[in-house]
Amino acid sequence: MGCGWLGLPLAKKFIEKGYTVNGSTTSEEKLDLLSTEGIQPFIISLSETKITGDINSFLNNANVLIINVPPKLRGTNNENYVKKMLLVLHALESSTVENVIFVSSTSVYGDIDGEVTEETTPQPSTESGRQLLECEQLFQNQPGLQTTIIRFGGLIGPNRNPVTMLSKRKNLKNGNAPINLIHLNDCIRVIYKSVHENWTPGLLNAVFPYHPSKKEYYTLQAIKNKLQLPKYNNDKEKKGKLIHSYTLTNVKNFKFTTTL
Repeated sequence: MGCGWLGLPLAKKFIEKGYTVNGSTTSEEKLDLLSTEGIQPFIISLSETKITGDINSFLNNANVLIINVPPKLRGTNNENYVKKMLLVLHALESSTVENVIFVSSTSVYGDIDGEVTEETTPQPSTESGRQLLECEQLFQNQPGLQTTIIRFGGLIGPNRNPVTMLSKRKNLKNGNAPINLIHLNDCIRVIYKSVHENWTPGLLNAVFPYHPSKKEYYTLQAIKNKLQLPKYNNDKEKKGKLIHSYTLTNVKNFKFTTTL
């Protein structure tokens, strides 16, 4: 559910490995693209009050649903993401789906300082983080579903790096805080393994184990990409969270392969 920047290459990975994949999009223009890649395409659109599209056929004969639909709560958009996911849960009640992979975010940890693992109690500080956490709990507590929650760090990859937004900016704060990022390639590998090796149910942080300061990392990235350097203030405090993917690396023996 959600064949965008992450979902489309993820679907292609499963198809390459012999899986049958239904993929959803909100854009009719993408239907041909999905079909060309071997994906059975569906127009599915979620709102607070209804699901538009043939959700029953989309879920028909599937045993795993990967939910890759992020909240859109920036700016003046005040949509209720929880209500959307409640509608998805209701649709799942009459489906063949037994396992759910819910793509979440490390934003659920909020502004915690220090080291963070899956054992750390989330303290979301944004509306997006709060709604994601509530949805995690809804899926984990749903009878008859085995759910794996994957909390990804900041996503980077083709045509996506935060330095493009930070370039030229001045007086940026928290320059000494550590980065918590993950490359698209490793995102795909984590989700694929969670399905292929049947990791459900569970909770995983997924962050590359490389945590230089924001100032150090984004300065180097700006130089590498020939962009104007971001300017951080002189705050010398090292506040910020450093997120460990403890379960992923120590229990599941996952090896990250794509550097940042």
